Amino acid sequence: MLALLLAFAVLHSGGASLRAWGVERIGERAWRVLFAALSIPSAVVVIGYFLAHRYDGTRLWNLQEQAWIIPVVWVGTAISFLFLYPATYNLLEIPAVLKPQVRLYATGIIRISRHPQAVGQVLWCATHLLWIGSSFMVVTCFGLIAHHLFAIWNGDRRLANRFGAAFEELKAHTSVIPFRAVLDGRQQLVLGEFLRPAQLGIAIAVGVFWWAHRWIGAGATTFSRTGLGHLLG
Repeated sequence: MLALLLAFAVLHSGGASLRAWGVERIGERAWRVLFAALSIPSAVVVIGYFLAHRYDGTRLWNLQEQAWIIPVVWVGTAISFLFLYPATYNLLEIPAVLKPQVRLYATGIIRISRHPQAVGQVLWCATHLLWIGSSFMVVTCFGLIAHHLFAIWNGDRRLANRFGAAFEELKAHTSVIPFRAVLDGRQQLVLGEFLRPAQLGIAIAVGVFWWAHRWIGAGATTFSRTGLGHLLG
């Protein structure tokens, strides 16, 4: 699992780091398509392997019979999605329908955390580790969180190189730790910035994932039976 996560991190974060170099040679749209063509299949492999092996290793705890566990896991997971897929995301730029651009955002969820995806990943790991309780899940969470800690440093480095003083000003008025900049007076929340159509899309996605969880067993079995599943073990 760690090897798969490392391979994904190299492709995903490495591709992000090479964006300026690649764009100069093949253009914004072509680079985005190439980036997605490498990142998405590698993510599918990681997810498939995770689903097939999530209960491997030692079962450290089992709280699944507790009455409180399901609402805690689902509320925490829903909140994690608000950070993992913030309203500032430009969905049409992923398949390069619109020309992909690098921007600085200082509104919405960025007021809470400058790196919302890292916060969302930590929340997702916390809720799923609580639910699954296996040593395999501990290793998975370690790898995912380590990747996002690197992404915090790498993301700030890339934005500083690209935007210079404008990013330094943004950095001075935001925080990585959620709500830290709000609590120390550097930032204030604006409720209207969160009332965007993208948030409805996130709510729908949470509902779809809730419904799709009934197929996790079938998906895990299908992956295990593929040639790639046999190769990975």
